[in-house]
Amino acid sequence: MSIAKRYVLRLFISLKYVTANVVDRQSGRVVVTASSVEKPLRDGLECGRTCNAKAAAAVGEVLAMRLKVDGLAREPIHADATKEVEKKGFKNRTKVWAILNALRDHDVNLRLDDDGDYRPHV
Repeated sequence: MSIAKRYVLRLFISLKYVTANVVDRQSGRVVVTASSVEKPLRDGLECGRTCNAKAAAAVGEVLAMRLKVDGLAREPIHADATKEVEKKGFKNRTKVWAILNALRDHDVNLRLDDDGDYRPHV
């Protein structure tokens, strides 16, 4: 296994919730997580029956803050935006990009595997 991609961003998107995890591939454990299921986030957002890009951006901001607290913001966090969009479906591309843009805006060392095709979608 390549140590170069030690930390990887994994997204879980449903109609109601958005969850973002950073996984340490060396140990196989989730090191940092943020989700719209969490009470403080859920209460701050008025998602109703569906979760939108605004909620996804909030999850990205919380994840970025937690990465900074844990000292992982400078570590390269790898994400494959194309794979995440294909996995989540075309309708969720706005949510995927909202999370990625929030991480970038908060100075997380985010490395997109398909960086040549980067387009902000917020």
